[in-house]
Amino acid sequence: MNLADRIQTLRKEKGISQEELAEQAGVSRQAVSKWESGQSTPELEKLVLLSDYFGVTTDYLLKGTEPVPSAPEKRADARIFTVIATACNFVGLVTAICIWVVWQTEVSVAVGFLLMAVGCAVFAVGQYIGQQKQDAKELFTLLNVWPLTLMPISCVFNMIDGVLGGSYWQLMPIPELSNSLLSYCLCWLLYLALCAGTDVTVWGNRKERLSREK
Repeated sequence: MNLADRIQTLRKEKGISQEELAEQAGVSRQAVSKWESGQSTPELEKLVLLSDYFGVTTDYLLKGTEPVPSAPEKRADARIFTVIATACNFVGLVTAICIWVVWQTEVSVAVGFLLMAVGCAVFAVGQYIGQQKQDAKELFTLLNVWPLTLMPISCVFNMIDGVLGGSYWQLMPIPELSNSLLSYCLCWLLYLALCAGTDVTVWGNRKERLSREK
């Protein structure tokens, strides 16, 4: 296919006549007819105009070569970071509980929070440099609301329960049954309701989002 054939093919693909193309190019219909029959070639200025009008390059018009598309930038999947972050957060919670069971020290809470901070940092990196960010964010929330909220709720509960009950209290990674079985059960119910409610909300929003994207 030569220049004349490419001009004629592009014109027909656009569904316009020689007269309409001539009007766009600012030439006569006879000039367009000569271009398409190979009797003459467009001037450089007209070639640029034609390339803009048809949405192709001048190289394509003259030589039939298309520009090589640049390779898409490869980016890490943010969901991988979410998996790593989730593992860190669960390890942080389990480690804190184990340290507390063995040594009964508030250092357990500090160690747990430190490991969870690392997990959250890993998730943040994935959100910054990765792709599939929305999926990763939903997965992170669904899984990590459980380990991330238990220690804060436990620490607050143990402090309030100890102060109101007039008993000695410590920062612990899990709620302590010290003064009232009722308040202890309410603490766990609050934790379960918060986590389950968050998961139900996130899952519902995810299903709605996916249905809109179909």
